[in-house]
Amino acid sequence: MPRIRFLIGLAIALMPALTARVSAEDWPQFRGPNSSGVSTSRGLPTTFSHEDKVLWQATLGDGIGSPVVARGRVFSTAMTGPKKIAVFCHDAATGKEVWKTELDTGILPRITPPNSHASSTPATDGKRVFVYASTIGLLAFDATDGKEVWRLPLPRPAYLMDWGPGCSPIVFRDSVIFCQDDDLSPYVLAVDAATGKQRWRTPRPDVIAGYAIPVLCTAGGRTDLVIAGTGRLKGYDPDTGKERWTCNTLLRTIMTSPVVKDDVIYVAVQSYGDAGRTIKHALLEWLDTNQDGKLSKAEVPREFWDRFDAADKNKDGFLSGDELDTAFQHPSNMAGGGKIIQAVKGGGTGDVTKTHLLWNLTNKAPSDLVSPLVSGTRVFVVKAGGLSSCFDAATGKSLWEKERLRNFGDYYASPVAADGKIFVVGKNGFVIVLEDGPKLKILAHNDMGGEVLATPAIADGRLFIRTREKLYCISNEAK
Repeated sequence: MPRIRFLIGLAIALMPALTARVSAEDWPQFRGPNSSGVSTSRGLPTTFSHEDKVLWQATLGDGIGSPVVARGRVFSTAMTGPKKIAVFCHDAATGKEVWKTELDTGILPRITPPNSHASSTPATDGKRVFVYASTIGLLAFDATDGKEVWRLPLPRPAYLMDWGPGCSPIVFRDSVIFCQDDDLSPYVLAVDAATGKQRWRTPRPDVIAGYAIPVLCTAGGRTDLVIAGTGRLKGYDPDTGKERWTCNTLLRTIMTSPVVKDDVIYVAVQSYGDAGRTIKHALLEWLDTNQDGKLSKAEVPREFWDRFDAADKNKDGFLSGDELDTAFQHPSNMAGGGKIIQAVKGGGTGDVTKTHLLWNLTNKAPSDLVSPLVSGTRVFVVKAGGLSSCFDAATGKSLWEKERLRNFGDYYASPVAADGKIFVVGKNGFVIVLEDGPKLKILAHNDMGGEVLATPAIADGRLFIRTREKLYCISNEAK
């Protein structure tokens, strides 16, 4: 009996610590667990601002990468000088700067505003923080003290229209996975999280520049690494990088990321123009400076001159007609533009285009930049102008379409959900809070006082919002 009473007393004494450990929630990569954008946190404020419900704030520097959270610490990146990028670690509860590690970037590539050279979102396994910088490569830092653990130099990405880098790593088991879909040499690779040693690397030669984050989908007892790219949604073996399946239903340019719910993959994409608008039309619009309907070598970025020479079949010094069609877009994957929202069943082998596409909506209202949100039984999308739409996840049936959020402007951050609410952030810094339900109900408009392109993070009842220069922790804990 004394022993039983002792064990009961010990269990009661330890209960608060155990409860805290179980309820502690990480948001370890872009959009949290498996890039879903959904958190189990409760008690999040509905109304707040850059002055109200602010538990703490920190000045970082320019950047649009999202914050991530693990083990009570927040990790973020920023440009702290013309050729300096920094990785920050703050205590999630107090905002105290735990460490800051600065790196020299060297000569930076061209980018198109509003992109930033600190555009990649870190990922963490709790022990290490993984960061991508286009001029350095993939790096790992000790999460405790910020010391560099390893670095893997990678080829600098090249973009025909100077969009600039913006891809982010993820962690799966003990691997860091990174997909770099640029216009020159796209690939996906996996490295050992502890050592940085490359485990596999798979070229993706049939895609052009895109920014989709890899996601994991388990179907039929098998887990696939799923990546959206030009024209195709593909599933890979995460242990080997071998392609397992392809669903050939996507569009030309993919800047949004898929979302997985159970064994279904949801994709919402807008690529400008109609189905016949291949990349040549965009190239003539962006690069043909004298508007003569063809491209000279001088009109093409120097990184692509070898590709130009190979495509110039008649050696007249110009790319036009059929030459321009296939110079920079793979001849077997001439996907065009349009608007689609799709549900694709995970799993399968080979070409699953005819067998795994569950439903497909065309000409609805997805964004070219904002990833969809799947919360409960609904798929929610928002696009420029503050237009929102919502669909039944099982059938694609419309619940509402192109309803205004009363916050006009551009949208770059992807929506996130928790505590029965959806948080939608406009580029102008207003956070629109919606009720997470089958009808559009706007609960609040909250001004964060600065431009926001980064997607918020949610952990332990706190909302972390990164403006171009600052990081805010929004919480009901604030006095």
